[in-house]
Amino acid sequence: MSEATIRDILDVARWSPSGGNMQPWKVIAVAGAAQQAVRGLAVNYPGMLPAEDGDRPMYPANLWDPYRSRRYKIGEDMYALLGIGRDNKPARLRQLARNFEFFDAPAALFFVIDERMGHGQWAHLGMFMQSVALAATERGVASCFQEIWGTMRMTLKQHFRIADQDMVYCGMALGYADPEAPVNKLRSDRASVDEFARFHFD
Repeated sequence: MSEATIRDILDVARWSPSGGNMQPWKVIAVAGAAQQAVRGLAVNYPGMLPAEDGDRPMYPANLWDPYRSRRYKIGEDMYALLGIGRDNKPARLRQLARNFEFFDAPAALFFVIDERMGHGQWAHLGMFMQSVALAATERGVASCFQEIWGTMRMTLKQHFRIADQDMVYCGMALGYADPEAPVNKLRSDRASVDEFARFHFD
C-alpha cells in the first residue's frame, strides 16, 4: 500500500468533527521495514509480559452484563468460525498473536492522543478513527481496529519517540480483505434499537 493512498485517506478523515475544533488526534503510519520493526516489538506477546495499558485499559475491570456477555459471545463466535475449541488455549493465543502481525496487512496506523485530554477529546478521536475507516472503505481498503496495541503503550512510546505527554491509544491494520477467509464471515450480534434507545416524542 502506497504512502499516497494513506495520505489520501487521512486527508479526508481530517475533516472529522471535534469540539472546539481541537482536533486532538495524531497518527503514526507504518509500512514495510518500519512495520516489521513494530511487529518485532511484540515477539513476547500476548500474555507473556505485563500489560502496559496503565489507567486506560481496553475494558473495565469485572465487566458486567450485558457487556460481558456480548464480549464473550463475539469471541466464541469467532473461534467457532476458525474451528478453535474452547479448550485449545495454544491455538487461541496464536490467533490473538495475529493482532501483533497486523493480520498480514501491508500497512498500519497508530492513533496517539495527549494524556491530558478529557473524555470529550477521546470521543473526538473515536470519530476521527471511524472517519479513517470509512474513507478507507471508499477506496477499497479494509481496516481492523486494534485496541490490543494499547497493552504495549510504553514500548510503543519509546519506539516511536513520542512526546512524554502523548500516548498510543490503539492501532489499525490497513489492507485488502480476503472475502473467503472464515474470520471475514463473522457478523456480530447487535442490540435492537428498543434495547438502547428511548423516544420522548410527546
